[in-house]
Amino acid sequence: MKEYMQQLGQKARAASIEMSRAESATKNHALFAIADAIDAAADTLKSENQKDLQAGKNNGLDAAMLDRLELNSARIAGMSEGLRQVAALQDPIGEITDMAYRPSGIQIGKMRVPLGVIGIIYESRPNVTADAAGLCLKSGNATILRGGSEAINSNKAVAKCIQQGLTEAGLPADAVQVVETTDRAAVGELITSSEFVDVIIPRGGKSLIERISKEATVPVIKHLDGICHVYIDAQADLQKASDIAFNAKTHRYGVCNALETLLIHESVAQQCLPDLAKRYIEKGVELRGCEQTRNIIDCGAATDEDWHTEYLAAILSIKLVADIDQAMMHINQHGSHHTDTIVTENYTLARRFLREVDSSSVMVNVSTRFADGFEYGLGAEIGISTDKLHARGPVGLEGLTSLKYVVLGDGQIRV
Repeated sequence: MKEYMQQLGQKARAASIEMSRAESATKNHALFAIADAIDAAADTLKSENQKDLQAGKNNGLDAAMLDRLELNSARIAGMSEGLRQVAALQDPIGEITDMAYRPSGIQIGKMRVPLGVIGIIYESRPNVTADAAGLCLKSGNATILRGGSEAINSNKAVAKCIQQGLTEAGLPADAVQVVETTDRAAVGELITSSEFVDVIIPRGGKSLIERISKEATVPVIKHLDGICHVYIDAQADLQKASDIAFNAKTHRYGVCNALETLLIHESVAQQCLPDLAKRYIEKGVELRGCEQTRNIIDCGAATDEDWHTEYLAAILSIKLVADIDQAMMHINQHGSHHTDTIVTENYTLARRFLREVDSSSVMVNVSTRFADGFEYGLGAEIGISTDKLHARGPVGLEGLTSLKYVVLGDGQIRV
């Protein structure tokens, strides 16, 4: 295993040199070619994905995991559209900013450059293979992709499309390599390959992220969980609030930007909670509430553990709060710094919420489901980072680059 992973690393390092000097037109050619290959291979992708779905069912994967694993027509079209959107984005590599003259006569600025080799470890979602490859390619990086064993057939099928597009554009095929073994030892080798890998980006469940954060000797860009909140303020438009809270929870359950805890100002709870609870129950959502919540609607009791839980399922915890301060205190204490929304018509309170909630995405009057690279205009995303360094929020092209100083002169010497 060690030898196999070293070979991947050596190939990726060599490819990263070529990628760092690839012209934008060449990279875009590859992205369009990969998108076309994915469209052409849609039936094959679905057929290979069915093998993974069937194996997942046989192995007892839950509904949320199976949902993330599925490659249907819409998701395949989304993969190719995401690649085309990435191609349409401005290439950040080589951009020079902040140029300024110093008293010595030298001119100093910053140039945006690739990170180098990016190792990406992810579970379930085979569309991540295309998203990650596209973003790494456009940002001039090479990448080693290690998907979950539950998606091995799907990932291999997507990888063939990627290899086809790279070859057509004249770029090194080794710029995107998919680890073809399901042996868990491959992860351990990848996250300690500091000689070949510059950064690791994990996407998956809490146990995977915690393991990588603990064991990696390569820098990690990560997110832990997506414990997202919607706070319905006393001065909220209650129809707007109901629609936002309903969408944030029920649009999709098994995603990191889904609502997990609903906070409601106690002064409007009697007005909005019964009808909203009815909508949730009709959709099949299990509700768990604080004592005040259970005085208004019939639901299970929420425990302290519920406030810290990312359900990724049709379960929602509800808590009534006295004011915005209590709401923000709850979010900052129990949340995961992912995405949180306030619903209010009070401009001053909205500004406070934006400033004081310590999350990677903070929103006003909008569903948490918009916390997504595609929706943010990034074309696609490699993940949503809840770290504060090196990137925060949806990680797109710029998050996969770094800066170096460039200095211009006309023969100056230091005296």
